Amino acid sequence: MSVHMRKMTEGSEIKHILMFAVPLLIGNLFQQVYNITDSIVVGQYLGDFKLAAVGATGSITFLFYTICNGLSIGAGVLISQCFGADRNDDVKKYIANSAYCIGTIGAAVSIVSCALAPLLLSLMGTPENLLADASDYMRIAAGGTIAVAAYNWINSVMRSLGDSRTPLFFLVVASLLNVVLDLLFVMVFNFGVGGAAWATVIAQGTSAMLSIAYAFWKNPFFIFSKRHIKPNKGILARCIKTGVPIALQYGMVSISMIFLQTVANGFGEEVMAAYTATMRVEQLIQQPFVSLNSALSAFTGQNAGAGLPERISKGYRKSIKACVIFSAAIAVIFLLLNKQIVGCFVSKPNVIQTGGNALMLSCLFYPFLGILQATRGLLNGAGDVGYAFINGLAEVVGRIGFGLILTAITVIGSWAVWGTTCLTWLLTAIMGVIRYKSGKWRTKCFISHEEQEVLQ
Repeated sequence: MSVHMRKMTEGSEIKHILMFAVPLLIGNLFQQVYNITDSIVVGQYLGDFKLAAVGATGSITFLFYTICNGLSIGAGVLISQCFGADRNDDVKKYIANSAYCIGTIGAAVSIVSCALAPLLLSLMGTPENLLADASDYMRIAAGGTIAVAAYNWINSVMRSLGDSRTPLFFLVVASLLNVVLDLLFVMVFNFGVGGAAWATVIAQGTSAMLSIAYAFWKNPFFIFSKRHIKPNKGILARCIKTGVPIALQYGMVSISMIFLQTVANGFGEEVMAAYTATMRVEQLIQQPFVSLNSALSAFTGQNAGAGLPERISKGYRKSIKACVIFSAAIAVIFLLLNKQIVGCFVSKPNVIQTGGNALMLSCLFYPFLGILQATRGLLNGAGDVGYAFINGLAEVVGRIGFGLILTAITVIGSWAVWGTTCLTWLLTAIMGVIRYKSGKWRTKCFISHEEQEVLQ
């Protein structure tokens, strides 16, 4: 077994989860350098309205990315369950066939999303004076979905094998490359917002290629024979069956964010700029929760494959405690330094005031965001992908429902944008905990002796 792979079916549950999550967290923080660098360079060098144009593309671009990301996570669930069950030959078959599936869909999404960028931004109500810049940024960012698909696939595969360290090194290199390219394309070559998009796509693609090349060089599960790389209809169908509900989950989350971006657009350019700034900050702060989600998914997948549900429950309960402690610490920082933090992204006093107040509200709901991410990681890792769809639907209902209700109350005003997100976190966290308590996830593991024919 490679030195970086981790079998998590024995030993301290929380130690495995945290040791696995720390490299993920470092990697996710570096990955956020992509977005933060774009925002700082665009906001400070090109102006607040250019930043608003970039922000207007975030939710719709995320929708295209999540299609491939969901399929990658679904493939990772199957691989981790095979790995936990010591079915190493099947691990290789799932790696090869998931690459065929995700590569094909990633290429198709790149073409479609690039072609539809201006139309979709218009339908979202993007202000006319921002539409040209937003379209330029989105064509490039969405057109690079194939690079994002490749990156998410290799990351998901390595994580399912208990390896959260290998992709980290290449991600750090790519993050530093993104910073250099951002400064070069925007400030030296004057490529505008398109330069910031190109910097991100090139950096993401570089990280993907280096990670895949290293996996073939060092990881024993990437040593294939003909029987491993032969397309298998049963495995391809299983990858789609597992990945599509997760893709729909994240896709519906993205759709709900698109609706919320539309709500923010309706309050004008200053609120759009404040919303973009706070979204960048919250994307950074969410990374410990997202890392825990991925760690719990891998931990759960391996232990589900090994038939150890009680071990999964112990790891989950300890993870929730860690989420609450982290949330309390962040809340103190945000309550004291909210305006200084927002001021790193924008310069207008009114925008800073609005964004600072929004961060004070959001930080009070971070415990529910942590519970949501931890529970989602467990349920996905267990193979409870049917509930993944329900959870995503709840995000849509929450953001649209709360958004319509709060915007209809005149006195609330632009607070509706951030209040909607907070209440949606609360709703989906409660639903996830109810599902966990029901115990139905214990019966959802796909890897069983009865399903061997799928792999023949």
